[in-house]
Formats: sequence, C-alpha cells, structure tokens
Amino acid sequence: MYVAALSLVAALGGLLFGYDTAVISGAIGFMEVKFELGVMMKGWAASSALVGCIFGAMFAGVLSDKFGRKKTMILSAIFFFVSAVWSGIPFGIFDFVLARILGGLGVGAASMLSPMYIAEIAPAKIRGLLVSVNQFAIVSGMLVVYFVNALIAGAGGEAWNIDYGWRWMFISEALPAALFFVMLLLVPESPRWLTEAGRTQEALNILTRVGGAEHAQAEFQEIRTAIAAESASLSQLFRPGMRMALFIGIGLAVLQQITGINTILYYAPEIFKSAGLTSTSAISDTVIVGAVNLVFTLVAIAVVDKLGRKPLLLIASAGMGLSLFLLGWAFRLEQFQGRWVLMYVLTYVASFAVAMGPVVWVVISEIFPTKIRGRAMSVAVVCLWISCYLVSQFFLYMLETLKGTAFWVYAAICAAAFIFVAAAVPETKGKTLEQIEKFWKR
Repeated sequence: MYVAALSLVAALGGLLFGYDTAVISGAIGFMEVKFELGVMMKGWAASSALVGCIFGAMFAGVLSDKFGRKKTMILSAIFFFVSAVWSGIPFGIFDFVLARILGGLGVGAASMLSPMYIAEIAPAKIRGLLVSVNQFAIVSGMLVVYFVNALIAGAGGEAWNIDYGWRWMFISEALPAALFFVMLLLVPESPRWLTEAGRTQEALNILTRVGGAEHAQAEFQEIRTAIAAESASLSQLFRPGMRMALFIGIGLAVLQQITGINTILYYAPEIFKSAGLTSTSAISDTVIVGAVNLVFTLVAIAVVDKLGRKPLLLIASAGMGLSLFLLGWAFRLEQFQGRWVLMYVLTYVASFAVAMGPVVWVVISEIFPTKIRGRAMSVAVVCLWISCYLVSQFFLYMLETLKGTAFWVYAAICAAAFIFVAAAVPETKGKTLEQIEKFWKR
C-alpha cells in the first residue's frame, strides 16, 4: 500500500503529461479562427509545447541525478501551474507559444521522472504494473481533459468559444498542477538515488517500508554493489552491452511517437471533421477515443507482469499497423459513411494502449544503470519528444496533401516497429533493476 501510494503521487505527473498534451485538441480549432492561423502556424501552435518537452527531458535527467528525483518533479509542477494560467490569458499567438513551451518543460521532465521514480521504488515483481499506472494516469489525464473540453465547448456558442472557451480549457489545468505540487511535498526521495548520494539510512528506511527489513537489506546490498561497479559518465552507455541498452531505449522511444499516436490524440477532432463531422460532434467523439485509451491501458496494467513486455509490444505493433492501413484506405476511397473512420481510430488507439504506450515507458525506465539512469533516460526521452514534435508539426500538412496515404506511411512504420521488437528487445519481466544491468554487461 505504501508503494502504491507513492506511485500514485508520482503518477500525477503522468496525469498532467496527458492533460497538457491533449488539451490543445479541443482548443486549436477555435484558436485557428481567433488568431487567423494558416496550416503551418496552426501546426506550430499545437506542437510548440513539444519544443519545451525536448528541453525539459534534456535537463531533467541532469538535475535529477544531481539534486534528486523529488526536487526536479516539484520544479515540473511549478512549470505546469504557471503555463496553465498563462496559456489562458495570452495577448497574442507569440505570447501563447511561450506559455506552451514553459508547460512543455514540465511535461518533458515529468514524462521521464514519474516512471523512473516509480521504477526505482517498486519491487521487481510488481514494477511493470506500477510503472504502467503512470501510463494509466497519462491516458486518464487525456480522458479528463477531453470531457472538460467538451463541457466548456458546450457552455456557449461558436463565437463564445472563439473568444473565451479555449482559454478556460487551458486554465482548467491549474487545479491538478497545484495538487501535484502539494502531494510531492509529502513523498520521500528515491531510495536508489539516496544510496548513490551516500544517505544510506534514509534509503534503508524507505526500503524497509516498501518490503520489510529482510527485503530492505537484500535490496540495499544489491543496489550498493551495482553502484560501486558503475561509472558516473555517460560514456558507460557506449561500452559493449550497454550500447544495446541505449539503442533499444532510443529505438522504442522514437517508435512510440513515429507510429502516429499523436496524429490521433492531438488532431482527432480535425480527423473527424475531415470525415464530415461538425466541430461539436468531432469533440464529442474524441471523448470516446479517450475512454478506449483508458480501458485498454487497464488491460496492459493487468497483464504486463504476466505476459511480459515483448509479447505485448508485438501485439500492439501489428494491431496499430492494420488499423492505420484501414484508416488510410477509408480516406483514399472517401468511405466516410457510418462510423468506420471512428472504428479504425478506436482499434488503433486500443492497440497502442495495450503496449506501445505503457510498456515502452516500463522498458526505458528499467534498462539503464542507477548512477546515470536520469541522464540515460533523458537521451531516450529527448529523442521521443523530438519525434513527437516532428509528427505533430507536419501531420496536418501531410493529411491535407497526401490524404489517406499519410496513414499508410505510419502503417509502414508500425511494421518496422514489429521487426525491431522481434529482433532486438529482450524480456525483462520479473528481474530486478540490478539483474537487468548485469544482463547487459554479460
């Protein structure tokens, strides 16, 4: 129960990650009219937060290795709060972009710190489940903001939404950001970071609360042995064995994004409007997308420590590729009658939620050595956010120029992801973080 409570607090960072990245989906259509945005400027307004995500992930690793996981998460909570208020009261589009970049710093930091903190505090037998809770929090944040966006959009007419509605969508994030800040003041630091920092008694106290005195002593000795054999230099990642860990971490992080998930999560209303739906119907259907994402993330949480990481990633890659191929076919033939476009989007999201969302975060939070885990995760997560930015910036342009072929491009990438997982990714189910580290060295 203690570990679960700590994991839930850390997972609030994941909830804000999902909330902040998805809030733009309901606002961007109204902002397009308010600020008279062209297609590329519209893409920039939607994806500008991702620039902040890149730098947030880049510096959070260094800060968390130096000052601790907890203090750096507190900093991200402050960024979330200030950005939420500022994004709702900008004087113009330039002002808005700056506010979103600041929020992106918080998202980038939380995206790596929340799963890392959970992985470092959780026992091996339930680590996959608890790190997957962070992904559950991410999709919960997305679902919550889809509801909030729909409620705000329904509170007034088109003119009211263009002037005021989109502002309240962003300001609504201030409440969960304040909650995250307050709850972080109550949790301890990561025991692995405390051990590395020489604060052994604090680390032992936390490990004892996690699994009892016997567990604490065994875990503590394993952590100390692993740390003693580590170098604090990132050059350790380029040694034989560890190079493969870095390759897999970066590969999974990039594939999570370039298989197209944010084309759906950011632009679902725009996709549905392209298929002939009205603005309000498109936003309502986005709530269904969020609900499916949530339900199938629960499936992932239930089976990740039973089936393992690798089988779930293979299932997800295959399901996503098939769904995107069918979605592209519908757009190519303009088969928008009935609910087929919605159905293909939902099967894609379900496939992503089963593994490519939660399991990727599990794997990249557990495969790196303790002493440089923060910086090593930063490398992978920076690559993730760069990929996310590129996809988000250019998808609307691709949809406008390539139509259904845009989805076929992503389907081909899903096929590449299947091959990558089958050929390169090892199974880490049930292993302690130190056992995984020894595996790479062998």
